[in-house]
Amino acid sequence: MAKGDDALARKRNKVRRKRLRSSENAVSERVAAIIASKRRRKSGKRRSCEGMCFSLPTPEDPFNDCHGKKRKIDEPVEETANAAAKDDDPEKKDTNTKKQPPAKVKSKAVPMAKSKAIREVEMGREDGRVEYDRPSKFLVVCLNAIRDAVAPEDGASRIHGAGDWGVELWRCCSAAAPCDVLDTSGACATLEQTAWLVSTACDIVARKERLGMFVSCPFLLYLVPSQEKAVQVRSIFKPLKSLGIHSVSLHPGTSIEHQMLGLKSCEPEFLISTPERLLELISLKAVDISNVSMLVVDGLKSFMDLNVSDKLYSIRDAISSNPQVTIFSDPYDKDVATIARNLVHGRITRLCIGDSVTSQSAFIAQYVHFCPSEEQKTSKVKEILEQILKSHAKKISRVLLVTASNHKAQHLSSSLKLENCTVTDDSHGNSFTICSSVGLMNVLVKDGENMAMTDVEEFETVLVVDFPPSVDEYVEILTGAARHAVAGEVHSIFSNADAPIAKSLGEILANCGQVVPEFLKKLESS
Repeated sequence: MAKGDDALARKRNKVRRKRLRSSENAVSERVAAIIASKRRRKSGKRRSCEGMCFSLPTPEDPFNDCHGKKRKIDEPVEETANAAAKDDDPEKKDTNTKKQPPAKVKSKAVPMAKSKAIREVEMGREDGRVEYDRPSKFLVVCLNAIRDAVAPEDGASRIHGAGDWGVELWRCCSAAAPCDVLDTSGACATLEQTAWLVSTACDIVARKERLGMFVSCPFLLYLVPSQEKAVQVRSIFKPLKSLGIHSVSLHPGTSIEHQMLGLKSCEPEFLISTPERLLELISLKAVDISNVSMLVVDGLKSFMDLNVSDKLYSIRDAISSNPQVTIFSDPYDKDVATIARNLVHGRITRLCIGDSVTSQSAFIAQYVHFCPSEEQKTSKVKEILEQILKSHAKKISRVLLVTASNHKAQHLSSSLKLENCTVTDDSHGNSFTICSSVGLMNVLVKDGENMAMTDVEEFETVLVVDFPPSVDEYVEILTGAARHAVAGEVHSIFSNADAPIAKSLGEILANCGQVVPEFLKKLESS
């Protein structure tokens, strides 16, 4: 008599357990349970009580009888009741009538019964990436788990307070085309920033697994400069183990043999490591990071002080895929921008958890040019544009010129001509292209009244021709420029008529670590 599939499966599992117990690579029961749980999760055969399995009552299901599961076919209650009454009517029931085949009923309900997972797959691209409209409930569950595990004095109560920053980070990481993130809030990530980052990664992993997509391990690589930082970050990751997300910390404080054994017995979704120990394990082929999806560099200034920038480049080159990179950096050191440019590829988004001008304008060079009179501003603008062309040789530059009024904007567009350059005007007269042997420059001229309709964040270089009457307007331009680039430039022309705001402008330059020109110092003292 042939055996059933269940009997054959039990026999295979029994042989597999016996082989594991007798082999040299036998693991403990706890590790075996973790491996089995992960195997069930990957194959889509998790138990209903494993992971995020709870649900809350809803007005449609007040007693939680459906356990949070929606009906596949939403039929009106009245129609269903009427149909049941017709079937139960003995006068209208035909004893010779055969039961209708269920295929016809299902064919009518197929368009309505599309699950959310199928709709998300249809919205995705060919490469398997999916666009999401909002964070899932699982992200909130991860945040609550971290909040409950971390002591309140360590800042657990502020985790949900960083919601605006966290949602922006989630949008950058979970988009169909993820963009890299550069955060200049401080020297390293805070507890709430790390909590939002790891919860975002958990949300992406859970969505991909629900859609049946392959999730590489490790999915997240979190680089830290020291063993102390690795232990601190590991304490934030640890509460997620009960939710099925496993993390491993690699640092010089533990023997490399012990870490190799741990990596061999468990494939973690998240990896926390120092650059030196990670490169050692990679050379021993104990870990493979070629398919890492998210890379985090926490404290880029600390890595530069430790002189391990070349190790960061080696780790970045070892990742053959195109990971989403998140960098936390000190806003005061300009040399960090050079390393950040080599780590990120393509479009980025600059984030800041605070509203300080120093953090929001990090890596943006400010140049204040003196012009005695209004008549000489046109020639001064020509000179500045020539400098920008030379400094960005063999590169297409986009420059935004800001004037006081629309009349000045039109006058500047018509009178601006550079030597040995070809100026091509458009139909509107407020933008032109400068072509020279040095490079190509696209210039857009806008007046202060229409600045609200201009995407300043798309321009890496901004030239303020007419200084605004208030320093706050200058700060708004400064903090809004070059939001999708590692570094940027803001040039401004200062005249004698702007002397009342010389002191405020000098303070902004000093606080941002910029050079204060001598003419500003003289105007401040006068």
